[in-house]
Amino acid sequence: MTEPNWRKGAGIAAIILLIFFWAVLIATFSSTVGRWPVLVQALFYLIAGIVWIAPLKPLLRWTQTGHWRSRPTR
Repeated sequence: MTEPNWRKGAGIAAIILLIFFWAVLIATFSSTVGRWPVLVQALFYLIAGIVWIAPLKPLLRWTQTGHWRSRPTR
């Protein structure tokens, strides 16, 4: 294991900010979503709870390698 570099700290900060802004965004819809049927609400919150994970893969790759996309294998 090597010494942590600045990307690790930046990646952690970005993940925390992503979670914060995603939670605020979803919370702004709570009054509208609250009027929906319970099963539709559950589906909405289930999908919203999974979708925020999508940007994590490239972010974690960047913190580890310094590249946003994986390099093609030869």
